[in-house]
Amino acid sequence: MEGFRSIFTHGLMSFAALCMIICCLLIMGSFSLVAVNLDNMWGRYEQQNEFLAFVEETYDDAQSRGLERQILAIPNVKSVKFESKGEAKIAFAEGKEENDLYNSLPDEVFRDRYHIKVDDLEQLTATVAQVEAVPGVADTSAAPKIAQGFVVVRNIASGVAIILVSILLLVSLFIITNTIKLATFNRREEIAIMKMCGATNSFVRWPFVFEGLIIGVTGALLSFFMQWGIYTLISRAITGSDTMRLITVLPFGGMAGNVLIVFLVTGFVIGVGGSVLAIRRFLQV
Repeated sequence: MEGFRSIFTHGLMSFAALCMIICCLLIMGSFSLVAVNLDNMWGRYEQQNEFLAFVEETYDDAQSRGLERQILAIPNVKSVKFESKGEAKIAFAEGKEENDLYNSLPDEVFRDRYHIKVDDLEQLTATVAQVEAVPGVADTSAAPKIAQGFVVVRNIASGVAIILVSILLLVSLFIITNTIKLATFNRREEIAIMKMCGATNSFVRWPFVFEGLIIGVTGALLSFFMQWGIYTLISRAITGSDTMRLITVLPFGGMAGNVLIVFLVTGFVIGVGGSVLAIRRFLQV
């Protein structure tokens, strides 16, 4: 109760600490959401990445289709789609000006093939080699260097995101600790009197810890709803823009639960941790 009353007694400093928590959480939350969306985009691009496996020309349709089970049995193969010679010709001719000319070509000019998608791009080279070893597969068409580039970029982006969010968390804790220290400094005489009257460290500390808890949780809730509104406005602007069609934005509703939990935990750590660190020096009376 004392901690709750203290928030209003020292309203200006409590408001300053609350504003700092909101700003810090919004910065961390915004950057984290950008990182999550980038990771989702890279994941989608990776899933679209596939390679082709061409069947021996001497195989008839039944023999060609019979290779599907062997290819699916290979580790890291996610899905397999068979494309016959006729289907390959139609796909090749689509969108070309000389469409009639290509359609007049015999189906035998093309080969039966499989469109193969993998689970892990990092193992693409090994998977291609295993597919090539399947009897009946004459050749493959893959781009392992491009796939590896996707993996490298994604790993770098994830690493940078983790480092920046960690730095922002430490900076936030430092700023909040110093803000609470200023509030505590104004009450140093009150703390000294309580200590000289025989109050234990726990008795003195708990009101400040409770005060930090209330400020931290309140800041987390306010930040969550502000983050929701900002994210919604930005996502609508992106989806409504013709120049940003390649950018896909995840709906906030699907991430709301995780964001709320992270904000509450972070607000708790910053509020309570900042109060504990701030009050420690003033207990040495």
